[in-house]
Amino acid sequence: MAFEDPPALILASVAILAAIYVVRWKTHPLNSIPTVGGSSAPGLSILAAINFRRNGKELIEEGYRKYYGSAFKVALIDQWLVIVSGPKMVDELRRRPDNELSFDEGVEDVVQMKYSIGHETFEDPYHINMVKEKLTRTLPVILPDAVDELKLTVPECIPAKTDEWTAVTVMPAMQQIVARVSSRVFVGLPICRNQDYLSMAIRFAIDVIKDRKIITITPYGLKTIVSKLFSKTKRVFKQATPVMEPVINERRANMKAFGEDWSDKPNDLLQWIIDEAVLRNQSNASIVERIFLINFAAIHTSSTTMTHVLYDLAARPEYIQPLREEIEDVLATDGWTKAGIGKMWKLDSLFRESSRLHGISLISLMRKAVKDLTFNDGTFIPKGTVLVAAAHATHHDEVNYADADDFDAFRFARMREGEGEGVKHQFANTSVDYISFGHGKHACPGRFFASNELKAIMAYIVLNYDLKLGGDGQRPPDTYFAQNMAPSRTGQVLFRKRQAASS
Repeated sequence: MAFEDPPALILASVAILAAIYVVRWKTHPLNSIPTVGGSSAPGLSILAAINFRRNGKELIEEGYRKYYGSAFKVALIDQWLVIVSGPKMVDELRRRPDNELSFDEGVEDVVQMKYSIGHETFEDPYHINMVKEKLTRTLPVILPDAVDELKLTVPECIPAKTDEWTAVTVMPAMQQIVARVSSRVFVGLPICRNQDYLSMAIRFAIDVIKDRKIITITPYGLKTIVSKLFSKTKRVFKQATPVMEPVINERRANMKAFGEDWSDKPNDLLQWIIDEAVLRNQSNASIVERIFLINFAAIHTSSTTMTHVLYDLAARPEYIQPLREEIEDVLATDGWTKAGIGKMWKLDSLFRESSRLHGISLISLMRKAVKDLTFNDGTFIPKGTVLVAAAHATHHDEVNYADADDFDAFRFARMREGEGEGVKHQFANTSVDYISFGHGKHACPGRFFASNELKAIMAYIVLNYDLKLGGDGQRPPDTYFAQNMAPSRTGQVLFRKRQAASS
């Protein structure tokens, strides 16, 4: 009998397993969604994933053109990523309720927060509502502190002179400036000027990404153990706690002595989180974790945005004088206030246009299906699928923006001049064709603070410095990796202190 022959038995077993695998592949629900960048066939999808890591921008643009108004998929190393395009699909993606498409689960899938950080902050993220609601409401009160800090920080990070040009590597300088100005509002004095703390806050985003890479390829049953042994983010928490704990303990003691309020009670995110942590009987470690999660969202994205904008402005110096005139006129009447910064339409447009053209990612509106569902166009999405919208391709679509590949710093300032268009085209506002901050109820909760902070920093730079690019005057090129994009980390801008500088 054939089954008495061991080689024949092995071959038969392999054939049966291969047949089962092929049948499962053929009947997989995602097979109905077209693949871009390679084959979804068994064993070949890894090649598609490698292709996407190398050519993500081009592949997303290809899928956007071929399957506009519907969905396509690309291969990641560990899963498929479904990408939607067109206003109807983007709108449906943001409107679907959380019990169908979950924002939190989508972020968790990318960050692996349950393992790299911990369950408590993921399952009870009250700090996000503080950013979304209280931080936004108190902007007029806290913005002067941010301005006070940037006036000290910018000259330290851009040490230019009036009689010569000084080359500054932009990305690390912007990381320092944003980290310190943000920290003045987040944790207050003296922590915001503690260099050890600032270095950890800047490094934290990189550490989260490194942890995610390790945890993603770790078998499910070993993720908790591996994260405890190798997590860089947990190491940061341990290092940061001794730096922050004296201030936290002092504030706890004041609360115990004076009650919920006292004359010089700090008005910053740290205090708001401490107030809530006391009510919930949470530890200092939990407070530190929440502060660093806010840092993760704020410092990386804002310093990246600032770097893009400085490259754009230095490459197109014709925009500097109109910006300077607008800023000087507004400051003369309104000063460094939220109302005044809101009147700087050209400056606001500069940020929106730079973010449209470049941005911080090729994708946006990340969601994870927590149940099987069908889109209105008939696209079936099985439970566990991660979905996103094609942000970069949307922003470069001529249907949405005339001369979409050209940088026009005051594009949105002109658009705001139309009847009823004054608010719609502001930097922090979102729509189905502008999704740098996401869109809908899960749009970036800190975008209004970030918008005001970044515009204040740039206004100060434009008032106090001349700037230009060296060499051939070409903007340092962006870098792309899979779905990620970033400005050059080594690009430099030349600065010269203005003789008629006004602070």
